[in-house]
Amino acid sequence: MGDKANAHPGAAGRATAADHPASVRNVVLVGHSGSGKTTLVEALALTAGAVNRAGRVEDGGTVSDYDEIEHRQQRSVQLSLVPVDWDGYKINILDTPGYADFVGELRAGLRAADAALFVVSASDGVDGSTRMVWEECAAVGMPRAIVITHLESARSDFDEMTRTCAEAFGADDPDAVLPLYLPLHGPQGPDGHAPVTGLIGLLSQRLFDYSSGERKESEPGPEQLPLIEEARNRLIEGIIAESEDETLMDRYLGGEELDFKTLVQDLERAVARGIFFPVLAAAPAAEGAKQGLGTVELLELITGGFPTPLEREAPTVTTPDGKARQVKACDPDGPLVAEVVKTASDPYVGRVSMVRVFSGTLRPDETVHVSGHGLADRGHEDHDVDERIGALSAPFGKQQRALTHAIAGDLACVAKLNRAETGDTLSSKDDPLLMEPWEMPDPLLPLAIQAHSKADEDKLSQGLGRLVAEDPTMRLEQNQDTHQVVLWCLGEAHADVALERLRSRYGVQVDVVPHKVSLRETFADRSAGRGRHVKQSGGHGQYAICAIEVEPLPGGSGIEFVDKVVGGAVPRQFIPSVEKGVRAQAARGVAAGYALIDIRITLLDGKAHSVDSSDAAFQTAGALALREAAVDARIHLLEPVAEVTVLVGDEYVGAVMSDLSGRRGRVVGTEQAGGNRTLVRAEVPEIEIGRYGVDLRSLSHGTARFNRTYARHEPMPAQLAEKIREQAQGSP
Repeated sequence: MGDKANAHPGAAGRATAADHPASVRNVVLVGHSGSGKTTLVEALALTAGAVNRAGRVEDGGTVSDYDEIEHRQQRSVQLSLVPVDWDGYKINILDTPGYADFVGELRAGLRAADAALFVVSASDGVDGSTRMVWEECAAVGMPRAIVITHLESARSDFDEMTRTCAEAFGADDPDAVLPLYLPLHGPQGPDGHAPVTGLIGLLSQRLFDYSSGERKESEPGPEQLPLIEEARNRLIEGIIAESEDETLMDRYLGGEELDFKTLVQDLERAVARGIFFPVLAAAPAAEGAKQGLGTVELLELITGGFPTPLEREAPTVTTPDGKARQVKACDPDGPLVAEVVKTASDPYVGRVSMVRVFSGTLRPDETVHVSGHGLADRGHEDHDVDERIGALSAPFGKQQRALTHAIAGDLACVAKLNRAETGDTLSSKDDPLLMEPWEMPDPLLPLAIQAHSKADEDKLSQGLGRLVAEDPTMRLEQNQDTHQVVLWCLGEAHADVALERLRSRYGVQVDVVPHKVSLRETFADRSAGRGRHVKQSGGHGQYAICAIEVEPLPGGSGIEFVDKVVGGAVPRQFIPSVEKGVRAQAARGVAAGYALIDIRITLLDGKAHSVDSSDAAFQTAGALALREAAVDARIHLLEPVAEVTVLVGDEYVGAVMSDLSGRRGRVVGTEQAGGNRTLVRAEVPEIEIGRYGVDLRSLSHGTARFNRTYARHEPMPAQLAEKIREQAQGSP
């Protein structure tokens, strides 16, 4: 592993196709924006020999030159894959965005990987979002390690940051979060800061000096051994406490010097089982250097301590119609089961799908079955189609290196899957299968849009379809009540990227308009109305008169129509016409243009003409009667109310409850959720929580989550309702 006494780089370079799952490692980098993830990827690629100078690929492109959207602050917003070879292993490094708005890309990275490197800046520490991701990984037992970056900062402190990580990540067992190395400092500069120039291996008791730009190994001096003794003893105790060999602790406490090889093997097993979390340090390579500090140690940890794809449980697989299927874990000769973890559009090759193969072997130019189910609520139609895939490749910056195959456990990019969307399953066309989808965050920020011009309107539908196909965390809604096209996003930055992709990739310019909620109207008390539609203009005239009574009903009752006509005042064949007319008027509203609900309309009387009465005439009379009934009645405007649950740290509960009250919300209960967090339940008008996801993130420093579900419609406050009526009357 990273502390082997006689480590050597071995074969290195840019990755090719793997031939056995045991030689593959899939690792995802996790950390907040600015923690140094992408810089670390570049440093690992340099050390592995995949690039010939820091941060550059051989053709001059940059490792970090992913398909990135330019918007304010030049954020990196997409999951990216950089495969490298190291010591006979293929390492698929997945770099994830650090912004909370792009947690969908992070979840995709977690799905595709078998282990996680948590990248923590020595300058900034651990934020709430990173802690939440750690908990997600812990829930599924994913192996993890911690990398501390930015040690070159004058205010960095490795020991202090290690303690911070133990507190943040080792709640159950702080001794499971321990460093494998201590930093080796060079001479102090004029500012009093001594830069980190190397590492001291705690198990091997060896020095690894990077000051020359290349790793050099040596014996520590006598003055350095006492400095590492306490940390070394604690590390050994932490390792053997998690050992499967219960005799090790007794032997160690009895004074026996444990064999170095035994300690490394136990460490590797504990890391792979997800019960011990080593802390390492890393820094980028200087200009002209061949290796970045700590990168050799990290690559050895990944290849020696992280699990192979063979150790990952087989996914839950069914046939497209829901019948359970058993699939052997990571069998290259088994039935094909692969998953699209990311979809992107390339201006030269079209749609490109990043795929994790879980079973079987994927080959270029074969026909596969593409199956996507379970995201209909987000604008994705269920689909089962056969498609011929194009070339397989391993990405590296702007380059795509052709692959001959991708076996179970490996990742690859697939060209020309025109129907495949993120989250879809690829399987044999003769044996279609479907993987259980991973959990997607619910987009809760509405973005109402409309085409900027007629030309944009013609392209809007296709552009939106492609947009949501790439990003399942986005939900497309065609609201039938407000007649708005709404993109539901995870945050403002997510919304900005969606608009920019529509413009730059699909040539669609849109305008953002205020988002409307689906209001309703209802009668507050009983009222009556008479509809008279009598016209004579040559030939057949129009004659229909009807009298109705309207009364309110309990919430959720809808619209009832009751016929109480006696004596044939309204002929039987025209009674359905009256009902059709009043229902059509109810759908249009009677006060502010919103649909009427929860009323009973009773037809009491009317008149007809033997020649001039007609279906159309009685429809018009019914509508007129309902409008007249509304003139003398109190009409309530009803607003939708949502049931909101907020999971928040105990320290922010008071602020969250106060904020909900300020939104006309009613807190209906709280309960402890474990981990010093509280679940707050409230009912809040939907008009007040359009931007709640953004505001809650700010209020809780990114540590809170919320969900919302529609509860019911209820009357708006009179002052607010009157304002909306005035706006409706003033609109053209």
